[in-house]
Amino acid sequence: MWQHLVVAAAALAVTAMLTPVVISLARRLGALDRPGGPRKVHRFATPTLGGLAMLAGFLGAIVVASQLGEFGPLFENTSEPLALLVGALVIVAIGIADDLIGLPPTVKLAGQIVAALVVAVFGIQLTYFWIPGWDLVVLSGDLGLPLTVLALVAMVNAVNLIDGLDGLAAGVTTIAGTAFFLFTLRGDLREDVPASASLVAVIVVGVSVGFLLYNWHPARIFMGDTGAMLLGLLLGAAGVSWVGRGTDPSTVEFYGAMPLLIPALVLAVPLLDAVYAVLRRLLRRSPVALADREHVHHRLLRMGHSHRRTVLILYYWSAVAAFGSVAPVFVPLGRIIPWGIGAGALGVILTVAGTQRPSPPGIRTAPPQQRLTGSD
Repeated sequence: MWQHLVVAAAALAVTAMLTPVVISLARRLGALDRPGGPRKVHRFATPTLGGLAMLAGFLGAIVVASQLGEFGPLFENTSEPLALLVGALVIVAIGIADDLIGLPPTVKLAGQIVAALVVAVFGIQLTYFWIPGWDLVVLSGDLGLPLTVLALVAMVNAVNLIDGLDGLAAGVTTIAGTAFFLFTLRGDLREDVPASASLVAVIVVGVSVGFLLYNWHPARIFMGDTGAMLLGLLLGAAGVSWVGRGTDPSTVEFYGAMPLLIPALVLAVPLLDAVYAVLRRLLRRSPVALADREHVHHRLLRMGHSHRRTVLILYYWSAVAAFGSVAPVFVPLGRIIPWGIGAGALGVILTVAGTQRPSPPGIRTAPPQQRLTGSD
């Protein structure tokens, strides 16, 4: 485990050291996220392209991992590191273009599909899938490839959806990566089938924490689509790598379907919010892609929560979902249910307590001197 911690520390250090450089670069390039638009809550132009520092942190961590003996079989016997590297470069290139010039939704989606295809073709693909209570499902290439691409693209967009307030996406991915890493430690009982899941999980944690040092409210930089899509791709690849790692799961690995659910459960709030947004716009007969101020974080702000408290509330619900989803591999389900009920009740109290009278749509409830920032 100590070698995983070394990799996480490397990812954190590189990301933290290079983020100020990216801030300066973004200002010189004019890569600024300016106020305005239905979903934006920040008041000052803020540098974006933070994903460049995150990419550097990822690359630095991969280099460090390649020199550590624990990850030797992964680099020597599989092509998963190559799949991650190429996929990361492709998704970051798409993110840079979108952050700088703004890509049409169809072009952006096409780029995400290409990045996911690269990851799948180069070696991270759903091949074996265990369904609790059933048996081993062997997927053909014709089925495994599109399912892998679908899972990765869904995760990319899920993380992109939560990048709406300072520190929200970075914090939620930290929670997701930590929960997933704990799951892989408990379940990684067989060493004959190397998988990149645990390695990618700690890299996501390191990169996210390193960036959060500059992205916590009030943010000095936004990760932009460059960073959000990178984190989504890495989380998705970790889940796919774990699920398809072997054909003879142990009792713990009986939860083999769980890794793909962990990111989805962590991102349950924005995913449900997105579904509601689509239904809301369809009922209003407005374009589905039309942005508005009715997302969950906007609603929490209008309830009277401060920017930071809104983020912390969403952290809490993400942690309940993430750690609750992996808890069955550590303790009996019967012991989890009471804690889950208590955690849910506390979450409701934290969400409702301390709220003020809801503000009319479009009016911020923060004190005049409070600086609201956050990415779109």
